[in-house]
Amino acid sequence: MSAPCQGPTMAQDQPCRSRTRSQRTGDAAERLVADRLEAAGWTILGRNLRLSREELDLVAVDPGPPGALVLIEVRSRGTREFGLPEETFDHRKRRHLWTAAMRLLEVGQLPGGMAVPRLPIRVDLVVVEPPARPGSQPRIRHHRDALAI
Repeated sequence: MSAPCQGPTMAQDQPCRSRTRSQRTGDAAERLVADRLEAAGWTILGRNLRLSREELDLVAVDPGPPGALVLIEVRSRGTREFGLPEETFDHRKRRHLWTAAMRLLEVGQLPGGMAVPRLPIRVDLVVVEPPARPGSQPRIRHHRDALAI
């Protein structure tokens, strides 16, 4: 049986209920990506932010020149059996991310009242694949400016 949802990765307005294996895989991938980005000097401003009907997996500040407010979509697969995680990043998901980005700029603040930083904005796609063999690390690919892909 699935463990109940808990922790900071849940969307703020999402009711607590059992998580599917696919959702738990996605939650773990989002935590892994956030940890890796923070270790690289990024600042995570929010996780699983709901903006109207859209959701942003991560909102972060990329410190590298020129610096940017980055909306991050995390995609993962438990296995390669059904293809690469990038293959799930279709036109519909891109449109949802564009809508979420525009909504975030329109609102001007993150949940909790923090103002949206005045930085260039971009959308990145980060994919997480399971380890190639037991004991190895998951593979992570970071596609910057994913709406331009």
